[in-house]
Amino acid sequence: GFCPSTTASDGTVTNLACPQGYGAILGTSAVCAFLEIGLSFLPPKVLKRIFPPIVTGTTVFLIGVSLITAGFESWGGGAGPCMARPETGYFSVCPNVGAAHAAPWGDPQWIGLGFLVFVTIILVEYFGSPFLKNCQVVVGLIVGIIAAAATGYLNTASIDAAPVVTFIWVKTFPLSVYGPAVIPLLIVYLVSMIEAVGDVTASCDVSRVEVDGPEFEKRIQGGVLADGLNSFLSALCTNTPLATFAQNNGIIALTSKFAAVFLATPDAVIGGMTTFLFSNVAVSGMRILAYMKWTRRDRFIVSAALSIGLGVNLVPNWFSYIITYTGNNQAVQGLIDSVEVIVSTGFCISAIITIFLNLILPEDEDEGELAHANPGSTELTEVVHVHEL
Repeated sequence: GFCPSTTASDGTVTNLACPQGYGAILGTSAVCAFLEIGLSFLPPKVLKRIFPPIVTGTTVFLIGVSLITAGFESWGGGAGPCMARPETGYFSVCPNVGAAHAAPWGDPQWIGLGFLVFVTIILVEYFGSPFLKNCQVVVGLIVGIIAAAATGYLNTASIDAAPVVTFIWVKTFPLSVYGPAVIPLLIVYLVSMIEAVGDVTASCDVSRVEVDGPEFEKRIQGGVLADGLNSFLSALCTNTPLATFAQNNGIIALTSKFAAVFLATPDAVIGGMTTFLFSNVAVSGMRILAYMKWTRRDRFIVSAALSIGLGVNLVPNWFSYIITYTGNNQAVQGLIDSVEVIVSTGFCISAIITIFLNLILPEDEDEGELAHANPGSTELTEVVHVHEL
């Protein structure tokens, strides 16, 4: 391996600095990013065939559902070790024993901070101007940060210590390609592509532009291409690959003082905001699905995808004990780990199921189409309704 370590007399292993290992991660991810870049040049008809609304809608819905869990965890005080509420230790309270106003996970003060943000979003929707309604989530977050600062929950020491701005390539790493990680990373980029398609579709939906047709197909191609290029450039800038949801983080990272404000903000404030935000993602998925005709075939495909996707979100470790490998082959172990990641990620496994079933199941006639085929029956029904009225 790349990473050195030391072993104490009592057997405790301490991992030392590992710039070569991190450089291998960066180099391998940069090379594997060309898979997603290449797939973005597929003809629009192929992309439309692979990613119709039944696929993107289901994927977007499950992305939102899975993220709501993260929002709720933060709302309770944090998504770290303090969630287990240990009786003693550094994480017996959230975020840790050294923080100001620390409290156990789920404490009323954390719930109250998040609730303040959530209620602010609702009040802005009810009383706010059209402009404020469009940025209600930001307003809620600002109110939460102000309240946290006024009550002593904001850690200003980290803000004061942060530099005003930083730059890329301040520290560099030797790039290399780590063979056993190639296959797992290729799978990760396929997953990232599926997520990018869902995210672009959700953005189109909330922006009130079409989620079908030639223009939409071009946006999908551009989104997938941008996702792959961003991941490639991110590796060259000494950062790990970026998923679609994380693109703005690169800007925040360059303005460290601004980023420090968010890092100092209590997780409960962030959780109250992100819970609402991620729910909007799920609703966008539902709206995309609403555009379908909902034939028997459509209902079957969505049911099959959600049965596994929602089940995985509720029980993430259900597949963890299926494949047991005790060998020393790192490539095989990496492939097994990648499969487990895919199967234990709800939106990913559901996207694969939806794409597969949508490609192999034959089309069937909708009940509405049958009615149009026999217009007399529709007219007769309308006459009966008029007579009853």
